[in-house]
Amino acid sequence: MTDILATQLSDYLDDAITLDGLRAALNHFAEEQKLQFKQQKSIVDLVTDRSHFIDQLLIRLWRFYEFEQQPDLALIAVGGYGRGELHPLSDVDLLILSQHPLEDAVATNVSALITLLWDLRLEVGQSVRTVEECIAVGKDDLTVATNLTESRFLCGNQQTFHQLTVAINSPQFWPSETFYQAKIEEQRVRHARYHDTTYNLEPDIKSSPGGLRDIHTLSWVARRHFGATSLLEMSHHGFLTDAEYRELVECQNALWRIRFALHIELRRYDNRLTFDHQPSVAELLDFHGEGNQAVEMMMKAFYRILRRVAELNKMLLQLFDEAIIKPDTRQEPIVLNDDFQLRGHLIEATKPALFQARPETILDMFLHIAQNSDIEGIAAPTLRQLRTARRRLNRFLIEIPAAREKFMELVRQPNALQKAFQLMHRHGVIAAYLPQWSHIVGQMQFDLFHVYTVDEHSIRVIKNLHKFNDPNNHSQHPICCEVYPRIIKKEILILAAIFHDIAKGRGGDHSELGAVDAYDFCIEHGLSHSEAETVSWLVQKHLLMSVTAQRRDIYDPEVVAEFAKQVGDEEHLDYLVCLTVADICATNQDLWNSWKRTLLAELYYSTQKALRRGLEKTPDMRDRIRHNQQLASAVLRSKGFMPRDIEVLWRRFKADYFLRHTHKQLAWHAQALLKHSGDKPIILMSKKATRGGTEVFIYSKDKAKLFAIVVSELDKKNLSIHDAQIMNSKDGYTLDTFMVLDPNGKAINENRHVGIIRNLTKALTAMKSERKIRRAPRKLLHFNVPTKVEFLSTKTGRKTMMELVALDMPGLLAKIGAVFADLNVSLQAAKITTIGERAEDFFIIVNETGGRLTKDQQQLLRETLIIMINKHA
Repeated sequence: MTDILATQLSDYLDDAITLDGLRAALNHFAEEQKLQFKQQKSIVDLVTDRSHFIDQLLIRLWRFYEFEQQPDLALIAVGGYGRGELHPLSDVDLLILSQHPLEDAVATNVSALITLLWDLRLEVGQSVRTVEECIAVGKDDLTVATNLTESRFLCGNQQTFHQLTVAINSPQFWPSETFYQAKIEEQRVRHARYHDTTYNLEPDIKSSPGGLRDIHTLSWVARRHFGATSLLEMSHHGFLTDAEYRELVECQNALWRIRFALHIELRRYDNRLTFDHQPSVAELLDFHGEGNQAVEMMMKAFYRILRRVAELNKMLLQLFDEAIIKPDTRQEPIVLNDDFQLRGHLIEATKPALFQARPETILDMFLHIAQNSDIEGIAAPTLRQLRTARRRLNRFLIEIPAAREKFMELVRQPNALQKAFQLMHRHGVIAAYLPQWSHIVGQMQFDLFHVYTVDEHSIRVIKNLHKFNDPNNHSQHPICCEVYPRIIKKEILILAAIFHDIAKGRGGDHSELGAVDAYDFCIEHGLSHSEAETVSWLVQKHLLMSVTAQRRDIYDPEVVAEFAKQVGDEEHLDYLVCLTVADICATNQDLWNSWKRTLLAELYYSTQKALRRGLEKTPDMRDRIRHNQQLASAVLRSKGFMPRDIEVLWRRFKADYFLRHTHKQLAWHAQALLKHSGDKPIILMSKKATRGGTEVFIYSKDKAKLFAIVVSELDKKNLSIHDAQIMNSKDGYTLDTFMVLDPNGKAINENRHVGIIRNLTKALTAMKSERKIRRAPRKLLHFNVPTKVEFLSTKTGRKTMMELVALDMPGLLAKIGAVFADLNVSLQAAKITTIGERAEDFFIIVNETGGRLTKDQQQLLRETLIIMINKHA
């Protein structure tokens, strides 16, 4: 096929070279390759065919520009193109090599050639250098050196190319030991960019841990040290068994096929399997199913490939290390017991078939890792043995009584959370132990809230629990660092972390299903019924504290009392706060901020007080109001304000105002209000972070659409509202407080305060705000979140509570506020929560008479909101 296309290309070039003609040839070739891909042609042939086709194009263009008349000039393919591997959007990396600096006329022709290639929409990376320049630059730049080691002659002067290869292969260019260490560091840095996991929800086929770049790293090191130019040659040096060689080739081909499919779908070069491209790539790869099933099947297969490559990479680099860095310094082992020994910082099995003969000893190895801080990893021969034993297991390890004892011993090891569990997950041991865990390995989560698969997220919850033991993390997690060390039965928390999401992907409520699994597991592993019930309860309620803190009015005594009733006692509260914080932090590294920390802290301490006081005793609200007023009055008097003036001001305000604000807030507001005259709105912004955000206080005559105008103005400034308290004075003024964060989840920089206050004042004075809706992020457009409006019952029945779920599009709150104003619905309070692509907001509202909404009013509000939100969504 390639020869036929090359002949067609020749036809285009023999008469005259035109841009349109060349584009037609390239487009025809691309369409033929797409058809061949769908017809299941070998991916190796497709990748090499494209490389060969580009070879022919470049060779003919070389002749067209008469470069063969330059006797010392050579055209060289480097990088991936030098390996003879090209995907549809891969870079065509070229080196134009000469023995002397180019003359002006030749340089002009080179520029014309490169410009033509760009006009053909080829991703060209080019350099024009002499042999000496190549060596000089390559010595200083690892990437250039690596590309040069993969040089492939295309046309021109072969002697020039030979001079380059001799210089490159010289030990003085990059000594193999130096090259190896540099490549190890390069890989470490690259892996860190992907949080050292293969299980990112939008992974990079090339650069993620376990991706193609990990295979390239093996090839580069082997080529530099052993002269091996392929995986097959590498196996001849004894580092790869025949089975491992076949496995690595199989994995490489599978990754190539996924990458080729992605490049078919894209217009611009990228190697990320993003949410919006996963469905089309799955279809090209013949994965089918209802809803997200096709993507789930494809991604699970993809993650298995990444894990296999990552394991082989780890094992082979360790063998390279022994051969390159320490060929004659193999340390004497330290015997740990009859089955294991420590050589350097790596644990080794002392018997060649230990894990196959007694599978429970796999857990013994991880017990040693947990107990001995000197152990940093698993020796390559032992890892090879583990991989073999894992594949030959004919039952789950949990079915072996001795393994169950060892697993619980491991769970109770204080240091198991730091390293052992992570290694067990990385090497498939948890999946080999627990059948439910095997189902969530590589389990996708289709939202912008999570960034990891279910299994990786769960492992990170366990790791986060370990952080609560470290006093250095106290500023980040003050409550958990105080609570966790005093928890006696930490295994209860660890088991809850393992099971909290284990039922995801099964259908139904994962918390309910996981709670049943957790209880059965605990009983099977010898825990008491009370302990099993606690673990089960934690799994069932693991979202309770987060939802209550972020989506309920935690300053309402009824909300705290109801939460305290569900928690029951302080022991359960301590367990729950640690699991909640660990869970939030493991969901997304950018999710935890001082706002969430403060919300959870306030809920924790309020609940603790309620439990200690007794749930049957409710606090006297009048006492709290008097206490707040007394403290605020003292602050104001110290600043010179007269008690009479303070009293007159406060007579205008309702009791709820004094109940829901601290004395510091009351004093802050009063200072501005007592100095104010006229009808102009007052806008205050807290200079210090309040609960992790910036507090915006608005005093103005109460008018329709006031809320809509405020949220619209804040949205135009790219600020997010997380909390709102909407109050009115007895004489018709608003006393509204908004908790606002910047796009990074932090308090607003004080430099921006003046501009924000000026714009808000102008908009509220004119009572209008120009609608300037920001464009929705591209990622958001891929998701479909049905708009839902639900009304919740209240104990008193005086107000209406409404929950709204919708796609978190820019301007959403402004739309909601406009609907409230149009329907004469007054907002009393709001909790604004964004969970990835979902807005899950909570509102307390009343009708025009100040009472709860009737059924008809609720129905009209629901219908109007859904129509308004879905319009132009």
